Amino acid sequence: MDAVLVGTQIKEGHANYLLMYDMLTGIRVSVSRCHAKPDRVLEEADFNAAHKLAFDVTGNEMLPKASYDFKFKDYAPWIFRHIRELFNVEAPDYLLSLTGKYVLSELGSPGKSGSFFYFSQDYRFIIKTISKTEHKFFRRILKGYYEHMKANPETLISRIFGLHRVKLPGGQKIRFVVMGNVFPANKDVHETYDLKGSTVGRRVKPENIKPHSTLKDLNFIEMNRKLQLGERKKELFMEQLERDTLFLQISNVMDYSLLVGVHNLLIGNRENIRDNHLVAFEPSPESLVRRQPSSGRLASGGSSPARVRSRSLSRHRSRSDGAGGVEPSRAVFSDDMPPEKSNSLFYREMGGVISVSENGLEGDEVYYLGIIDIFTEYNMTKKAEHFFKSLAGNGRNISAVNAVAYGKRFVSFLEKCL
Repeated sequence: MDAVLVGTQIKEGHANYLLMYDMLTGIRVSVSRCHAKPDRVLEEADFNAAHKLAFDVTGNEMLPKASYDFKFKDYAPWIFRHIRELFNVEAPDYLLSLTGKYVLSELGSPGKSGSFFYFSQDYRFIIKTISKTEHKFFRRILKGYYEHMKANPETLISRIFGLHRVKLPGGQKIRFVVMGNVFPANKDVHETYDLKGSTVGRRVKPENIKPHSTLKDLNFIEMNRKLQLGERKKELFMEQLERDTLFLQISNVMDYSLLVGVHNLLIGNRENIRDNHLVAFEPSPESLVRRQPSSGRLASGGSSPARVRSRSLSRHRSRSDGAGGVEPSRAVFSDDMPPEKSNSLFYREMGGVISVSENGLEGDEVYYLGIIDIFTEYNMTKKAEHFFKSLAGNGRNISAVNAVAYGKRFVSFLEKCL
């Protein structure tokens, strides 16, 4: 079998290499600053707080109005500090995962949003870019999200641990979240499904299916697939699914899905997907070049600031050995379960939920389950999409339906998958 390419390594010369450096430097400084203060009771103003920082290219914080290489905005830092604490994510571990060695891999989103995923070096966290509209919407529902996380420690909804923005010298703004990875670091995932409960356009055609492709609702149905949880686990799963879906309905969220990963215990880690294909890189600050004073506009030819800086960096490669002081190292994944999963009902059995056979014994599969993509509001754009797609006669089954209908269909479909 051909080697499975999990993602694109981010290293010097990659268009997003310095962007990732900016993201992770901002996280390191902002999180460290927040955790250096004594804990306190949250206030209403904390949900709308936004702290600005400016840096030069080597990560030194700049004084206000000084020439900068990038700016960083940290949103609701106290709220996300408390969310991390709710799930036993300690600040030193969080920072080590995200900034100990810089970037593993980049993956294009399987959806249509055009966003990208970046894994932390230990595969524990994911950095996901989001749009301005998604960013604003999530800030609006943040208080409800925090209250739901606090009241539902067993939630299946994505655990968001940070909300940030990077602003490059030309003015380009990149918004992103840091969230927990549903999939484990130490287990190969042999099957992946993205289930919305919709049947219109929800099939990956056979000719497009590759090893470890993310399949959809109709693929799941046509393969006669079932999640074999047994009666007790099924009951607990449905109870939590209904609570989570109710929150999403109240918050007017739609277009989310249940991400399902399947690890086959009979195959095990024979393919060693992550160990063989993910590499961590640690940039040397000496290899990063300070930006020349800029007028703040995009460079001629439409190049983004990230690309301009990347090219500037490449001209100085001769100053250091090899690839600009960036030394690749084989990614090493721990067999220890991270604390945010070890205490959770749906993640503590080998990082997920072990299947149950018909005779009530442990099965030969492990399921990794999580509700993802919770940043889409049912707004006027989605209402228009619903109207035009309904003209084809598939109004009930298309993805773009109102939040209440979406949630009901989502729960009903997943109940039939068990």
